[in-house]
Amino acid sequence: MASEPVARAVAEEVARWGAMRQTGVSLRYMMEFGARPTERTLLLAAQFLHKELPIRIARRALDLDSLPFGLSTKPAILKVKDWYVESFREIRSFPEVRNQKDELAFTQMIKMIRVRHTNVVPAIALGVQQLKKDLGGPKAFPPGIHEIHQFLDRFYMSRIGIRMLIGQHVALHDPDPEPGVIGLINTKMSPMTVARIASEDARAICMREYGSSPDVDIYGDPGFTFPYVTPHLHLMIFELVKNSLRAVQERYMDSDKLAPPVRIIVADGAEDVTIKPKE
Repeated sequence: MASEPVARAVAEEVARWGAMRQTGVSLRYMMEFGARPTERTLLLAAQFLHKELPIRIARRALDLDSLPFGLSTKPAILKVKDWYVESFREIRSFPEVRNQKDELAFTQMIKMIRVRHTNVVPAIALGVQQLKKDLGGPKAFPPGIHEIHQFLDRFYMSRIGIRMLIGQHVALHDPDPEPGVIGLINTKMSPMTVARIASEDARAICMREYGSSPDVDIYGDPGFTFPYVTPHLHLMIFELVKNSLRAVQERYMDSDKLAPPVRIIVADGAEDVTIKPKE
């Protein structure tokens, strides 16, 4: 366990780095930068991450330290904060990345950091459950509890950003990437295909839970593709369809009528893509 002066020094450094401005990185930039990875581009990327990741990780640690209603003091939240502080210390303790040997060592380190943070989401959920129990259940939540939901939205979005930066850099070291894939980015991802697979997965959950499941009809252009991170879209569609299937199944559970299918509409616009489940 760190001594009090050391712990204070770490806390001060976390606060200092957390106040720094982070650098935005677009999906397009990551795709263009990683299109032809070389020793030089990987070195430049590692040097960027060496400076950028401590800022983002420090911000998350500070967020966890300033939650309302005493959520910051719950054991599960304290555990998550420890993970972020430990990751911050590891990156800050890593020497300047100067050559390929340094870059490979740095990549291995952040790869392990990504593994360390795998269970952040369930740990945060456990912390919220601990708070609910202490407050006497959801009905006893005081006014302003929406602040926690706002925090969770921001926290999870930021977490995705950190994991994306690390995952993209690690994936660029793959000596034999799939055709059309740059790091984690599928340059020709079919939302129709992802929606079909995610829907099948969601229906399997519904079947296991209720013994049956509504069908899922998907409408859109089968030939339409766009660059995106396939697992991210799969997770989003899976959660949306799972919730829709549950709602329809429970609504028609005791009815003589056949449950109608859940519809998914995939529409591509000039600058965006809309994927909308309809019950």
